[in-house]
Amino acid sequence: MFKTTTAPQDALILQLVPIVTQACEILRAEYQAYCAGVAFDVERKSDNSPVTQADYRVNEFITTALQENFSDIPVLSEEGDNTERKQWQSFWLLDPLDGTKEFLHKRPEFTINLSLVEGAHTTFAILAIPGEQAIYICPKQGLPLKFEIQTDLWQEYVEDQPSTEIRIGLSQSSQDKPKYAEYLEILKQSVSIAEFKAGSAYKFCMILEGKVDIYPRFHPTSEWDTSAGQCLVERIGGGVVDLKGRPFLYNQRDSLLNGGFIAFRNIDMKELAFQALELMANRP
Repeated sequence: MFKTTTAPQDALILQLVPIVTQACEILRAEYQAYCAGVAFDVERKSDNSPVTQADYRVNEFITTALQENFSDIPVLSEEGDNTERKQWQSFWLLDPLDGTKEFLHKRPEFTINLSLVEGAHTTFAILAIPGEQAIYICPKQGLPLKFEIQTDLWQEYVEDQPSTEIRIGLSQSSQDKPKYAEYLEILKQSVSIAEFKAGSAYKFCMILEGKVDIYPRFHPTSEWDTSAGQCLVERIGGGVVDLKGRPFLYNQRDSLLNGGFIAFRNIDMKELAFQALELMANRP
């Protein structure tokens, strides 16, 4: 959760928040037009995942702004040309529209993910929810911040009180995958749980807001899906780790695909999540 604070003086934040605010407005306008039935371009990538005109427009806007303001730092984007990335020690990692399926199903749970990766680690991140006009920032130092676009209000993260039940963040599509049902069944044997279903990196923000304790993901994601969220969650004492418990590193492999992961709010939640994972692995 967050409490009101004064505006930051950090130069990087002050440069980037106006850029991301404008990107949010572009994406909100695209979403409103799509929901209103205006003609809208949707294509399919080689992996059959959807990409829309909104992805391209936000990508072009943010990429151009980053190149103008940080000409010495390349941009690695879901919608860009990433052929030279192995030579980069520092770069921006961008997903201009994380949650395209949510967008197309008219659910405002999509996000803009932007992070600065230096030496395989995320050192700065922004995760924005245009539908809620909220921007979450992980500065290079200190606790996460939240900027509310509509009210121009700044807030700082504060730890919330523990809940009487464990809140599990799930993708909207998890109900179609038996592995999630099995995992929840095992968790229910030891604790009381509540399910929180939402799309995309939105669930990382809900960890910060104290609405999600554990977010299991058993199907693949890409590096731009997790980098910003990992930075934010780690900063509050939680983490995002692969199914063997290792934090993700970035731009270290031939593929930009991640395997499954567990995101958790604190160490107690990590232990609980992996106990259930071990029990599931040992089932006959």
